[in-house]
Amino acid sequence: MPGRTVVRMENNGHRVEWAVVGSGIGPLMLAATGEGLVSVFFHADDAVRDRALDRLRGQLGAELVECSTGRLAEPIRMLEAYFAGTLREFRLRLDWSLTAGFNRQVLRELASGVPYGSVVGYGELAGRVGQPGAAQAVGAAMGANPLPVVVPCHRVVESGGGIGGFGGGLETKRRLLALEGVLPQPLF
Repeated sequence: MPGRTVVRMENNGHRVEWAVVGSGIGPLMLAATGEGLVSVFFHADDAVRDRALDRLRGQLGAELVECSTGRLAEPIRMLEAYFAGTLREFRLRLDWSLTAGFNRQVLRELASGVPYGSVVGYGELAGRVGQPGAAQAVGAAMGANPLPVVVPCHRVVESGGGIGGFGGGLETKRRLLALEGVLPQPLF
């Protein structure tokens, strides 16, 4: 993936390394702590990157320090393989600190229970975590997912067959579902 920029944020011994990498859906910004991958941001042009860094500073209490420890080497390698069509399951350490409660429960179920090439309805996912009437709350959890692609919120769809919403935009969701064979590839 071309165009890598890697920087580390540090505060009170907590370090956050981030990188902007190219992908099959445009530039992604990845961030990792010592615990694991903590966030993925779509469409990471300079403005999105700067907003994401400000957000991470606020959420994680980190300051920018220029250097690289290699925390993102494996996530970058796996994303390259995913977009090349050779990886079907992300086996990464994840830092869940940017999500809690119901959202974390739903996202963990999504990460472990909805494999590559399949989809699940919002209501079905709510039922899987013991909250069968919480389809809208599942939608909110998908919108707040700090780890899209790796925690595959693009695989959550409407029960009536609609594609549903997506924080990265509907075209991005369509492209991810086409990559996984759920939807046909675009004609051009």
